[in-house]
Amino acid sequence: MTVPTILTTQDYMRQPAVAADHRLAYGPHPDQFGDLYLPAGSGPHPVVLLIHGGCWLVDYGLEPLGEFCTALAGLGAAVWSIEYRRLGRDGGWPATFLDVAAAADFLRELAPRFRLDLDRVIAAGHSAGGHLALWAAGRRRLPPASPLFAPDPLPIQGVLALAAIPDLVEAVRQAICDDACQQLIGGLPEEKPERYAAGSPHALLPLGVPQRHIAGREDPFVPLAYLQSCTAAAGQVDDVRLDILPEAGHFEVVTPHSAAWPLVRAAALTLLDLAP
Repeated sequence: MTVPTILTTQDYMRQPAVAADHRLAYGPHPDQFGDLYLPAGSGPHPVVLLIHGGCWLVDYGLEPLGEFCTALAGLGAAVWSIEYRRLGRDGGWPATFLDVAAAADFLRELAPRFRLDLDRVIAAGHSAGGHLALWAAGRRRLPPASPLFAPDPLPIQGVLALAAIPDLVEAVRQAICDDACQQLIGGLPEEKPERYAAGSPHALLPLGVPQRHIAGREDPFVPLAYLQSCTAAAGQVDDVRLDILPEAGHFEVVTPHSAAWPLVRAAALTLLDLAP
């Protein structure tokens, strides 16, 4: 029997960059920008707010998702692939979260110019970006006293969570991304409980929107048992589905020429309410 080849970090980083239709700044920092990929047609276009992963570290950016962005745009959606301040260059608490919020809300400024349908916006994220995508959907539940609170966040209609990290407290316990979770928050859960309560999607449940999780059974970075536990808990209060790819690791879920793509494609079409 042939043993499947699991994509490595190096394979992912070698994926070709694909220029967007537009690169637009949503803030003054060099990392406060997004790449907008537009589908064919005159619109109005549904939107995928896409957030890359990489353990929230500055070593990893949005470039390897270029082919993934064009594949999503080929389904008929505009793709707003965002960069944000990361650990190692001004990121962490609260900057990383505030950037994701600002980039999401910036879609209101882009909508008239690019004919975006803000009634059909989903968040999609890979790994640490999956954490941020889930958080973007749940941030409307933040209390006014939180430094992450915004009075009128852009509504997110669903989340495509690809090898996501939904529970930061448990991620710290399991050393997912080594010590990056506590670096992101600025301390351990027992030291900064109020930050974990505001920054972990698990603490913001119910998110009130469909969550579609897809993960590889052979993922070496986000343990399957961790994700199964997270999605089971979320499924008690939200519409949550977890699909597991038997011969995939961490990066197949964002690689459109992999065996994962048909499942990712189907989930995106469902969440966006687009015809197959």
